[in-house]
Amino acid sequence: MEWRQYTMKRLAAALLMAWAAAALADKDLTAEERFAAARDAFRAGERVRLAKLGEFLHGSEFAGWIEHWQLRLRLEENSDEGVAAFLEREGGSYLAEKMRGEWLRWLGKRMDWPRFQEEYAKLVQPDQELSCLALQARLERQQDAGALDEARPLWFAVADLPESCQPLMQRLIADGRLGGDDIWARMRRLMEMKKPGAAQVVARLLPAREAPDGRKLEAVINHPARYLARLPGNFAASRWGRELALFAVARVARGDPAVAASQWRAIEPRFDKAERAYAWGQIAWQAALNHLPEALDGYALAAGAALSEEQHAWRARAALRAQDWPRLAQAVADMPPKLAGQPEWTYWAGRALAAQGLLEDATRLYERIGGQPNFYGNLADEELGRAIVVPPRASPPSAEELAAARANPGLRRALAVLRTDLRIEGVREWVWNLRGMGDRQLLAAAEVARGEGVWDRAINTADRTLVEHDYGLRYLAPFRDQVTAKARAVALDDGWVYGLMRQESRFVMDARSSVGAKGLMQLMPATARWVARKIGLADYHPSRVAEMDTNVTLGTHYLKMVLESLDNQPVLASAAYNAGPGRARKWRADRPLEGAIYAETIPFNETRDYVKKVMSNAVYYAMLFEDRPQSLKARLGVVRARGSGETDGTTLP
Repeated sequence: MEWRQYTMKRLAAALLMAWAAAALADKDLTAEERFAAARDAFRAGERVRLAKLGEFLHGSEFAGWIEHWQLRLRLEENSDEGVAAFLEREGGSYLAEKMRGEWLRWLGKRMDWPRFQEEYAKLVQPDQELSCLALQARLERQQDAGALDEARPLWFAVADLPESCQPLMQRLIADGRLGGDDIWARMRRLMEMKKPGAAQVVARLLPAREAPDGRKLEAVINHPARYLARLPGNFAASRWGRELALFAVARVARGDPAVAASQWRAIEPRFDKAERAYAWGQIAWQAALNHLPEALDGYALAAGAALSEEQHAWRARAALRAQDWPRLAQAVADMPPKLAGQPEWTYWAGRALAAQGLLEDATRLYERIGGQPNFYGNLADEELGRAIVVPPRASPPSAEELAAARANPGLRRALAVLRTDLRIEGVREWVWNLRGMGDRQLLAAAEVARGEGVWDRAINTADRTLVEHDYGLRYLAPFRDQVTAKARAVALDDGWVYGLMRQESRFVMDARSSVGAKGLMQLMPATARWVARKIGLADYHPSRVAEMDTNVTLGTHYLKMVLESLDNQPVLASAAYNAGPGRARKWRADRPLEGAIYAETIPFNETRDYVKKVMSNAVYYAMLFEDRPQSLKARLGVVRARGSGETDGTTLP
């Protein structure tokens, strides 16, 4: 006992010494460093240190965050003391919304539905977890059966259902509102979305007599081609036997649509019409993603299938790639209205009509999106014979407007947080405080961000104006002299370079992607090292890759190498910069392809969006730099056939 007491005393003394050392060190920190230390203390559950850091930061822009974290720790200790008072003081702020969300989760776990409903009514932007808790509250407190009616669509629409949604789904199944067909439908969707583990979990909800053998489902997931090759003669006698075969066909199609089609044809007669359409829809989708000409025939065999939005889009892209304008027009006409109304399909439907001589109908579609400052708005303007121009610049914010923006407590706190490594939270708080602002307020906020050197917030804020615009803010060009000099040194169009940088980093100097790309031009370490060696950058060190001068030097040289390896075609080089030269080369067609068609039929969602934005950005930067109208079509050009006019390029990283 004495030994134990002695040990406990020594441990307490050691902890006290460690705390004292940390407290002493905290005195020498800047406000930003103390804020980061407070965040770490919160994450570690160090309440005493967090309180001490809060004393240092009292009265600063960070004080609200400290109190928020202290209340979060208190909730973890099962007490909500002080939360209501905090919400009253912070009324309407981002921190109040965030705190109220945490409080609602706490109330939901305690099933304190009366208080939950009272506070939920004050929440501005509920997430899916809180929405399901609100439905639970209605169901438990008011016995509101309508809550189940509202919950049912989540089964089909939301891939990753939060834990708070599960009781609702279980109730729907228990009440017979979700049956076997619905469970199989969700399993199909999860398999399509490459979530086989989630599909296995859902399979357990089937009645025992209808559920697939767990080992067979595992075999479908891991070895689909082998599973199909070893199907027993009576596999189609059960629903689960047919469904597992369909899953296997879809998984084989992801790797090789032609092999999947061959294996499917051997068993197709064993399935009903709807099942056959489903299988062909899966094969056609994957064929379209791989730019196979058989995709259109596959979609024809899928007639009557309930296609997902992705399948509808790739049906249209397959027709577009083949420049089969009647089939493209039909594909867009068959889309859900919301999807068909998106700018890309409005534009391509117009092109399809124009190609068939229906010019007046095409013009009406172009008019719907013409003038929009984006890729397809630009193209529609050119189809209408309009030059792409920068709108008149709004008058600069007045001294009073700027003063109001600088005095906005939410914007001030966001800017303070943006100076720390909690950039994501700073961005969220900034965006929260833009809600309800008019054009003049937005322009003033953008100018304040620009003055603080927070380029990304200046750009994104100026992007929100509806009537009064400042494209000098929307398309900021920081470090203009240095970047232009480096671009021109390797004979690159500086408008394109800025268009790419705007998309890569929004000019955040220390931007770092999830895969490790760094700096203004988002260079991967291995690529930066390779380029430095190729151009003989003698003083290069990996620690310098995010420095403006080094990053832009390496980025422009690499972009030039990529461009030269791809027929000096910017749309190809833009795709290569994002997804790699090998993929950009692979995505070419066997015949010349309009640049806009190449961009729209890029299989990677991220790269497709990236290329369109980079090329449209380049148009606006060129207009601002050269003070004259530009043509996006001319910049996109025509992508030459695969294998023509390109250097080897295989050594490029």
